[in-house]
Amino acid sequence: MKIALAGAGAFGEKHLDGLKNIDGVDVVSLVGRRLEPTQAIAAKYGIGHATTDLAEALDQPGLDAVILCTPTQMHAAQAIQCLDAGKHVQVEIPLCDSLADGEAVLAKANATGLTAMCGHTRRFNPSHQYVHDRIARGEFAVQQMDVQTYFFRRKNINAKGEPRSWTDHLLWHHAAHTVDLFAYQAGPIVQANAIEGPHHPDLGIAMDMSIQLKAQSGAICTLSLSFNNDGPLGTFFRYIGDTGTYIARYDDLVTGKEEPIDLSGVAVSTNGIELQDREFIAAIREGREPNASVAQVMPCYRVLDALDKQLAAAR
Repeated sequence: MKIALAGAGAFGEKHLDGLKNIDGVDVVSLVGRRLEPTQAIAAKYGIGHATTDLAEALDQPGLDAVILCTPTQMHAAQAIQCLDAGKHVQVEIPLCDSLADGEAVLAKANATGLTAMCGHTRRFNPSHQYVHDRIARGEFAVQQMDVQTYFFRRKNINAKGEPRSWTDHLLWHHAAHTVDLFAYQAGPIVQANAIEGPHHPDLGIAMDMSIQLKAQSGAICTLSLSFNNDGPLGTFFRYIGDTGTYIARYDDLVTGKEEPIDLSGVAVSTNGIELQDREFIAAIREGREPNASVAQVMPCYRVLDALDKQLAAAR
């Protein structure tokens, strides 16, 4: 399967590392914002074509699919561009930063019948898969999730400490992970509330946010997000359930008493990004809907839109 990857930044490289481990996959084109560093990364991973133009990548002979790791503001339009070109597409989280754009991607995916997936990685991390498997077997039911998403990001820099060309967002990007995961683990969301702290004078975004969610099952979720946290960085999930407590940190899982849980048998890899890419490729090969399809994640973006409106009305 021939794949193009657009977005040669920190997260793009994570996908390239994962794709190396998947049989029958050939990354034939790499798209980046600046040609010289894009060519350097292409050379590092043995990719024969590098460009700054997505359309040029879409024209590569025999191309089957595209993975988009580009700035948030480009996701929806580029996903539609790929689908219009007849290519399957996986777009990194978030699918969009406006509900109208997300609905447009869904409509295009339905019209073309192509595989369209969004990179909601938490569905694939072995830690969360372990909990999901227990839920599916009726061995665990979420009563409450307590989630902290903390970064120290007062300038536009990426995970490698390099300048970004776009501005990140606590609601449309980072909250999307937890909103979707909570619904995936506890059921449809029926109530959502949000408050935000002051907006950064230069970045123009809220630097702190608090979100409450309630599922149809009765389970609740409390999500705290900050770009001001000068301490341990990342997202930490506490699952409080009827038969136990779990704490998930990316691909690792411990009990509420910090006892490690062996996740080696959960999936063929312990890397959530690789597992996400494996699902995308398998869905294309098998002609089926992938986990985290655009259709499956749209309820998350409808909740984010409602929260966005709520926050705007309170300003």
